[in-house]
Amino acid sequence: MALTLTDFFKLLGAVIIPPLGVFLERGCTCDLLINILLTCLGYIPGIVHAVYIILKY
Repeated sequence: MALTLTDFFKLLGAVIIPPLGVFLERGCTCDLLINILLTCLGYIPGIVHAVYIILKY
């Protein structure tokens, strides 16, 4: 699976603000709520989840 330029910018946004990357990839879904919760519990779990969502879809 090749990364596109938009995926690169989504990943960049996910490192800065993890829910932003998930929102750009999936929209306002359960994945976004999970990512917001993970980001509140710890910044690193939010980043890991965001990268996973971006690379999966």
